[in-house]
Amino acid sequence: MTNSFNKVILSTAYLPPVEYLSAIYRSDRSEIEQYERYQKQSYRSRCHIYGASGILSLTIPVSRTEGHYLPVREMRIDYSGKWQQEHWRALTSAYRTSPFFEYYEDDFAPFYNRRWDFLFDFNLELLLTIIGLMGIKNNIGLTSEYVKSYSLLDAFDFRDSIHPKRGAVSTPVKIESGQYFQVFARKFGFIPNLSAVDLLFNEGPDSVSYL
Repeated sequence: MTNSFNKVILSTAYLPPVEYLSAIYRSDRSEIEQYERYQKQSYRSRCHIYGASGILSLTIPVSRTEGHYLPVREMRIDYSGKWQQEHWRALTSAYRTSPFFEYYEDDFAPFYNRRWDFLFDFNLELLLTIIGLMGIKNNIGLTSEYVKSYSLLDAFDFRDSIHPKRGAVSTPVKIESGQYFQVFARKFGFIPNLSAVDLLFNEGPDSVSYL
């Protein structure tokens, strides 16, 4: 395929949405922003999956001891609660009957058993795992400095435009381009742009063709 972008700039993201992976797949190079200030209520620490009751939001708690406005690279994960067990239980409940969850389960389980100090490091290793499983060329790098805005000649900036407040809209179940199998689609319809693991667990090796 001919890539749509020479370079894209993305925020760090926890189990990022399908459009995030599509931007990586359709670019010659992708850079993850590591010098911006952390932003609450964004994909930097949350994701959306498809549960038995519809859209389910999972959020990684972060340490507040030094405030929320640290550089994202310095934001620590808060382990005072049992978020890892809760997130893994939610993922298992949502996708255990999907066609490929069992196939990929061992690749994701370690992220919910061991600890990472920093959110950025955790997200990056998880992202690289997803990219590898989807068979996407690893063209990921990190920004070398903070740039407030980019010229379109330099890069396409998705740091703020890929954001959960844009929402997801469910549609009736029907076979058409742009949809893929989802476990609970017969109850709530197809829901686009969920976490990329929704696509991976449901479509497996064919995930990349959807991107």
